[in-house]
Amino acid sequence: MQINLKYTLLTLSAVMLALPAWAARLEDKGNGTVYDYDTGLTWQQQDDGATKTWAAAGTYCQNLSLGGKSDWRLPNVKELSSLIDYRQPNPGPVISRVMFPTTQLSYYWSASSYAASSSNAWRVFFGNGSVNASNEAGSYYVRCVR
Repeated sequence: MQINLKYTLLTLSAVMLALPAWAARLEDKGNGTVYDYDTGLTWQQQDDGATKTWAAAGTYCQNLSLGGKSDWRLPNVKELSSLIDYRQPNPGPVISRVMFPTTQLSYYWSASSYAASSSNAWRVFFGNGSVNASNEAGSYYVRCVR
């Protein structure tokens, strides 16, 4: 069987161009993780469904073992914000529903402290994509990264 390599490459290129940006950017690794080709980060696909304080969120990620890896951490605000996809239909979540199907319409903690107040940290609201700070004693969801 002979394969026309030029035709095959052109066909693959056309298919890749037709895919939405998120489809080409994110890959479900089939082990509870999602790889982001734009950032080089691997994400926890599903949160555990429980809210946590900021300190407990960091501990949760440090203790997470998923996809055969144990070097998980709480993402900084820039990393977590990179998952926002404003093209998702309303009501949110404004994140890939295919890759992160159980994302809550709620806030998720980031590891970034808020400079104006030592007792606050940044969080991302995946209901509409807003990013703001909250007291670290608050209880929000967590999505870990490595």
